[in-house]
Amino acid sequence: MKKIYFIIVSAVLAVSCSKKQVEVHEEKFCLSDTMSRVISIDTVKRQKLATELILSGKVTANEDKVVKVFPLVGGNIEDLRVELGDYVEKGQTLAIIQSSEIADFEKQLISAESNLSVAQKSFSVTQDMYKAGLASEKEMVMDRKELEKAESELKRIKEVFRIYGVQGNSVYTMKAPISGFIIEKNVTENMQFRTESANNFFTISGLDEIWVIANVYETDINKVKIGYDAEIKVLPYPDKVFKGKIDKIFNVLDPATRVMKVRVKMNNKGYELKPEMYAHVIVRYEEGDHSMIAVPSESIVFDKNRNFVMVYTDKCSIETREVEIQQRLNTITYIKSGLKEGERIISNHQLLVYNALNN
Repeated sequence: MKKIYFIIVSAVLAVSCSKKQVEVHEEKFCLSDTMSRVISIDTVKRQKLATELILSGKVTANEDKVVKVFPLVGGNIEDLRVELGDYVEKGQTLAIIQSSEIADFEKQLISAESNLSVAQKSFSVTQDMYKAGLASEKEMVMDRKELEKAESELKRIKEVFRIYGVQGNSVYTMKAPISGFIIEKNVTENMQFRTESANNFFTISGLDEIWVIANVYETDINKVKIGYDAEIKVLPYPDKVFKGKIDKIFNVLDPATRVMKVRVKMNNKGYELKPEMYAHVIVRYEEGDHSMIAVPSESIVFDKNRNFVMVYTDKCSIETREVEIQQRLNTITYIKSGLKEGERIISNHQLLVYNALNN
């Protein structure tokens, strides 16, 4: 009986030792070399506490790059070469206009050329007669003045032709004064018009740099300053953030809406932002000298109604740590508790590491 009891006890001890041995040799989680290359590590720092101010606004053309094109003569639109939204180069033809005023200019040109020819012949004859003693110096001076007057008149008419783009046959060519997009068009083919009653035919604007005009309520005026960064969001691109800076504050209030306008200047090389688009403008401003622990917002893992970060010591020492959030902005999250300055966290692909450690 004692022998049997000894065997059972020995077996139990052997199994127990075996389990302990398995626990001791359980492998510790370590990041693979591949995963180590794709993750990003950030050092936790304190930053001044900032607050977001969300404003409504609208995209507008840069008025410094806007030109309204008016007809210089009255007439009839014979050929319309562009449409609303077209891109045009400086000097490109916008419209061909048949004009009776151009016909008058052409008559003036013919008359000026004829007068110059007569003045040249008269001066030549007077000059020969003066040399022969048959004409006085006064007569030669008078003929020279008439010649100079005829030359000036012809030069003036030719300059008018150049400015108006006259091509002959009573035709006036309207050309683009700058390169840009046609953002307004108030003309149709075969339309008749008079110079004194005509509105601008076209508005051309360069859209590689645009403005966003935002509305600031009276209570928020002290929260915006020139030079503040601004982020712009528009409906056609809900997941995209456009960045600019406040470059002008219009220091007057609209008496009806009680808002002040601010301007954000934006680069728009891809022409994604269009005039008249509605925009959400996010302005961040610092509140005094108060600072808090701040981490990139993308480093936060939200799971089971709690917030976590992956604290990194080395590739084989990574901790899942719960944190309490004070405030979340777009790219920055302020941490109330759970992290210390100088600790390192995984800020990119942290969800993969979280799942590997906790599932």
